[in-house]
Amino acid sequence: MAANSEQRVLSGMRPTGNLHLGHYHGVLKNWVKLQHEFECYFFVADWHALTTHYEDPHIIQESVWNMVVDWLAAGVNPGSATCFIQSKVPEHAELHLLLSMMTPLSWLERVPSYKDQQEKLKEKDLATYGFLGYPLLQSADILMYSAGQVPVGADQVSHVELTREVARRFNHLYGRDPGFEEQAEAAIKKMGKKAAKIYLQLKSAFQEQGDQEALERARALISEQQNISINERERLVGFLEGGGKVILPEPQALLTPESKMPGLDGQKMSKSYGNTIALREEPDEVERKIRTMQTDPARIRLTDAGDPSKCPVWQMHEVYSDKQTLEWVQEGCRSASIGCLECKKPVIDAVIEELRPIRERGREYENNSDLVRSIIADGNEAARDEARETLERVREVMGLSYR
Repeated sequence: MAANSEQRVLSGMRPTGNLHLGHYHGVLKNWVKLQHEFECYFFVADWHALTTHYEDPHIIQESVWNMVVDWLAAGVNPGSATCFIQSKVPEHAELHLLLSMMTPLSWLERVPSYKDQQEKLKEKDLATYGFLGYPLLQSADILMYSAGQVPVGADQVSHVELTREVARRFNHLYGRDPGFEEQAEAAIKKMGKKAAKIYLQLKSAFQEQGDQEALERARALISEQQNISINERERLVGFLEGGGKVILPEPQALLTPESKMPGLDGQKMSKSYGNTIALREEPDEVERKIRTMQTDPARIRLTDAGDPSKCPVWQMHEVYSDKQTLEWVQEGCRSASIGCLECKKPVIDAVIEELRPIRERGREYENNSDLVRSIIADGNEAARDEARETLERVREVMGLSYR
């Protein structure tokens, strides 16, 4: 295990159209925060986009660079995070292939999103090998970088669980090289008497009583040892957990706060509903879109009282307005003392203000496409270096390292 997986995060986005406020509140704000707390890898999931857009791939190519500009405009910093394009690191495809050799078909068929997406996207023919296998490609994406943390919404937790199962099965099948236990015991002796005694006590507490705290303490103890090699560390972690050497660390789902950003019609903001505000939308267009939003249908005339809970604009107030403004809206709408356009004004101002720095940064990158391509080229190279190391380990334990 070349990296401290607990400190590494991996996340990706499919390039299938312009990013909007839903993406910002649901993903990008979180990425900007995580890049200062973890070692982050953020990738353009163009192969994943092909699983549903294989008949119309031009939208992917058009969207890739726009999406990267949106990331940078939103505050993703290439000095703090590695940004790259999935298909520019072909090792992802090889790891996917190798994992597919030992992943039971039933594991893929039971992933909840497999049937859900087929139901939602009935107009597309998704009875393809690529669509069935895309959760395993996601697993390859994660395991390639030994990512210990994967930021996901509640609906994607099952994908991280699949990845954990795949890693566990892989380590069980390929982590026990000949003489594994003897080598682990030799590594324990190298820790010194005191540390070895503590390790064995913690190992017993975890394996016999399922004590998770003992597991974490033992892992920390192993990482502190100065006189054992990386291979010996991996072997001791595997011995501790009752399996083999940890070649592919199991990731954890890092639950992201659910985006509260509604669309212009009160539904979830989505380009398929045509209810979005793009991240680099011009102020005049933002104002036009919000001014023409539907409101409570009961408010036909200015003097008619309304109910904010039946108005999509109220949902936007809940995202952008302070307590005082929320009280003003509730009172003014229910008593018909404010009109709908008046009610919309604070939301218009808040959205324009939120998008202002994004639009300004975006303009800098729009006017410097060479810089954007250079950032991605550097990210591709860094990601590929890491990917090659992982594949070397994987090929070796699978008997594919020909020297």
